[in-house]
Amino acid sequence: MIVSMDLNASPVPEEDEDTFEQNIEEYPAPEERIESAVDIARRERDERRKRLKRERPDDRPMHVSQPPADDQLFQTKNLKSYEKSRLPPGTRLCFVRRLWGVFALKCSWRFHQQSFHGVREQGWLDCPAAGQEICYMIPSKVPLSEYYNGYVAPGKRYSFKQVIQQQRVLGRKLGLVIDLTNTSRYYPASDLKKEGIKHVKIQCKGRDAVPDNASVNTFVFEVSQFLFRQKHSKKYILVHCTHGHNRTGYMIVHYIMRSHPTSVTQAIKMFAEARPPGIYKPDYIDALYTFYLEKKPEMVVCPPTPEWKRSSDLDLNGEAVPDDDDDGISAAALNENHGIDVVMTNDDILGDEIPRDQQDEMRRFCYQTLKLGVGARGNAQFPGSHPVSLDRDNLQLLRQRYYYATWKADGTRYMMLITIDGCYLIDRSFNFRRVQMRFPCRNTNDGLADKTHHFTLLDGEMIIDTLPDSQKQERRYLIYDMMAINQVSVIERPFYERWKMLEKEVIELRNYERHNIYQCRNPYYRYDLEPFRVRRKDFWLLSTVTKLLKEFIPRLSHTADGLIFQGWDDPYVPRTHEGLLKWKYPEMNSVDFLFEIEDDNRQLLFLYERGKKKLIEGKGSRVAFRDGSEPSLYSGKIIECSWDSEEEEWVCMRIRPDKSTPNAFNTYMKVMRSIKDNITQEVLLNEIDEIIRLPMYADRIRNDSKAHQHSNSVRRR
Repeated sequence: MIVSMDLNASPVPEEDEDTFEQNIEEYPAPEERIESAVDIARRERDERRKRLKRERPDDRPMHVSQPPADDQLFQTKNLKSYEKSRLPPGTRLCFVRRLWGVFALKCSWRFHQQSFHGVREQGWLDCPAAGQEICYMIPSKVPLSEYYNGYVAPGKRYSFKQVIQQQRVLGRKLGLVIDLTNTSRYYPASDLKKEGIKHVKIQCKGRDAVPDNASVNTFVFEVSQFLFRQKHSKKYILVHCTHGHNRTGYMIVHYIMRSHPTSVTQAIKMFAEARPPGIYKPDYIDALYTFYLEKKPEMVVCPPTPEWKRSSDLDLNGEAVPDDDDDGISAAALNENHGIDVVMTNDDILGDEIPRDQQDEMRRFCYQTLKLGVGARGNAQFPGSHPVSLDRDNLQLLRQRYYYATWKADGTRYMMLITIDGCYLIDRSFNFRRVQMRFPCRNTNDGLADKTHHFTLLDGEMIIDTLPDSQKQERRYLIYDMMAINQVSVIERPFYERWKMLEKEVIELRNYERHNIYQCRNPYYRYDLEPFRVRRKDFWLLSTVTKLLKEFIPRLSHTADGLIFQGWDDPYVPRTHEGLLKWKYPEMNSVDFLFEIEDDNRQLLFLYERGKKKLIEGKGSRVAFRDGSEPSLYSGKIIECSWDSEEEEWVCMRIRPDKSTPNAFNTYMKVMRSIKDNITQEVLLNEIDEIIRLPMYADRIRNDSKAHQHSNSVRRR
């Protein structure tokens, strides 16, 4: 019976073998030397002569029975023995002859025989070596270490020395190799050291699962960074899995989709032309259409399995043999939650993780856009604008400046960064996660957009609407501000200009394309499959606050806990904005604490002051958990608490997984001041009724009302 080697299953690491996750090695390029075909033939001949001289062990002669002829690609008359330093990773202990004797020699022969048969049976030998260049990437099957040369006929060998030589003949110089296999046994990354080529390892499963989204994000970022940094040189990227078709094609198509205005169908075709027949696994093709929210055209047909692969992928009954890159996860396990309705909550984590280096670059862009310097905490602090609680003092600002009002949704705060390669949600911990959304950008000829926004920064909140008739849940992102559009900062413009730009440059273009999708470059995109809907949040004149509180908020399909008062002429102020006011229903005024429990069950409440924890002591340092929860379960977490003035204690409302730090001490003091002032809805409405009678408001309200009526009449035409 022939035992085939699982080429991508990671063996138990030996003492001197590294376990890969995303291992990156980079070496300085040495002096270039081109090896001719004659040199290669002479070197291989010399290597064969040396191996023939070592056909018997050094310590004593040993007879080894020959394997059957039909188990070999070509007749091997003598067993080759190797020095320990020349063996593939994971096999060296089998070759310590002084310790293991005959058993070790037989193990070494068996391992290389299994490697040889495994390579042959999965079609690697007959698989074309590499495809054509596509976006500076060369799709390829995995090059094997020269340790395997004794088991592969000279005409079938494919090592990195041959890869580099072949590409040089074509006028290409490699600068990066991205390895997508699920093992590190094919070759040591040190094979690339002599040529100064960077090596990136992204382990991907090869059976029952396409590469996960985090791996895709890593691949796209590595390729983008490598190409971006090439200012004066022109180097290429070799991308390989085992055969260079499915995983390799899947990743390259992702890069094309995120760097070019194209469709999945066109991107798959581009790869197929560069590496025939392209991606031949149906689940990979279906996953690409699903990921990019496109309807698969009926004309798209998955190509048949190539002959070199098909003949090796059928068992004696004609059934498909599992691919070798398997980690034991079955297809059923991967889809066990499919079709199950999940209740949405504000604490759900949205989007996919991105590489840390990419996140650091995006953080720097946000800080530069908001004109922030780097403080003691670096770029790790969330820079979004924060309102302050309304109290008797700052209530007077409504009399001094022109304000508009909107409702305060009880949702999750996110900034949003839109780039050509994706849309990124930015949470209160200043972490970025990618979501698949489309934001078309205005075209110069006023037609449908053929490009998307690139480095447009927005601010808003994610809410969950519950539809009254069906009780179905829908996520909606309410955008209320814009800080940058296509890399240009607009934070110094007055709010009313930014708010109008938001509608004209973002919302209108999305809505127009949605309603005219069959006229655009990609008519198969499905807006209805996006993870959430998008709209601009409305703001109203102060004269409408009574209607807002008594009619609008009660009819909302999501929870609201108060009002926001926005200065109509204000710039965007990062972090705490003293002129941006929030009013909450008195019973919903809250503070976010870091809660801890000591060994004696004593409760500790912490705030932040100058980047350090500050303990709250005395009255107001206790939290009640009125749902019967065990307080120790909340230890170490950020909890949002409201104040019970009768019991004089805090009441836990919920855990805040979207925050990594508690409120600042200054914020706590302002909330306490607001609680003490006790500005009720009645008090607020009485104050606003007086304010709107002031000449400053009366004139602007009259003018704004006329302008609003005019815009509505134009829209109806």
